[in-house]
Amino acid sequence: MDALNRIEQALETALALGTGDGNPGCPPKLAAGLRHAVFPGGARIRPQLCLAVARACGDADPRLADGAAAALELLHCASLVHDDLPCFDDAPLRRGIPSVHAAYGERIAVLAGDALIVLAFQMLAHSALHAPARLPGLMGIVARRVALPSGIIAGQAWECEPYVALPAYQRAKTGSLFAACTEAGAWAGGGDPADWQPFGLCLGEAYQVADDIRDVALAVELLGKPQGRDVALCRPSAATEMGLSGAIVHFDALLERAVDAIPACTGAAMLRAIVRSESERLVPQATVRDLALAA
Repeated sequence: MDALNRIEQALETALALGTGDGNPGCPPKLAAGLRHAVFPGGARIRPQLCLAVARACGDADPRLADGAAAALELLHCASLVHDDLPCFDDAPLRRGIPSVHAAYGERIAVLAGDALIVLAFQMLAHSALHAPARLPGLMGIVARRVALPSGIIAGQAWECEPYVALPAYQRAKTGSLFAACTEAGAWAGGGDPADWQPFGLCLGEAYQVADDIRDVALAVELLGKPQGRDVALCRPSAATEMGLSGAIVHFDALLERAVDAIPACTGAAMLRAIVRSESERLVPQATVRDLALAA
C-alpha cells in the first residue's frame, strides 16, 4: 500500500475513534465539523514525511508509524481550524473550501479544533496497543512539539506579542511540527529521533518561509485561502522583512540545509527527492520567482 493510502486509512480510523461512525452519542454538527477539517486534505506532507523517515529507518513498526502520521496530520488540521477563527485570521476559506467556522459556526470550530488535538493523542494510544512500551517515547516527542515552550501553540501565541524574532517564530509556528514528523517517524521506524531533528526543523522553517512568500505572490485561487493576511495582521513574515527576492533566497538556503541534514540511510535519495519536489510545488519557478525578478 502506498503512503497516501496508508495515511487516508489511518485518518479514517482516527475519525471513527472520535465520532463512532453514526454513534448517536456524538453531536452531529461536531462530527461534521471534524470531517470537514480533515477531508479533503491538502498535500499531507507532514504524515508523508513521517512515513518516509520511518521507511528510511527500517519501518520497524508500520502500525505505530501510521498512527503517528495520522496524529500529526490531525494536529496540523487542528492548528488550521484555530488559525482561521475570527479571533486570529478570520479566514473564510481553507484549502479552497469554506473554513470550519465559516461552514459550521465559531462555536463548532473551537470545539472541532480542541477535539482534533485530543483525538490525535487517542490515535497515538490506539496505534501502540500492541507495543505499549513504545508509547511514552512517542507521546513525549509529539507533546513537546505541540506544547510550550516552543511548540506550535507557542508559535500561535507569539502572534499576540509586540515583538518576536522571525527565526524563533518560524521554528515554533511550523518547524516544530515538522521536527515531530521526523522524530516520530524515526522512533516508529527503529532509528534515533535526535539524528532526525535538524532535518525536520530546517524543512519546517522552509515551509513557513514558503507560506510567507505565497501569501504575497500567489492568488487566492492558488493559495486556497485569503491572500495578504501577514501584512493585514502585522504578523512576522520573511517576505516583509527580507523582500520577496530575499525571502526566496532564504527559502532555497533552508532547503539546502534540510537536504544536508538528512542522516546517512538507505532512504536518503528518496527524502532528497521529496524535498526537491516540494520546493517546486511551494515556490514554483514559473510564477513566484518570475514575480521576484520583475520586482
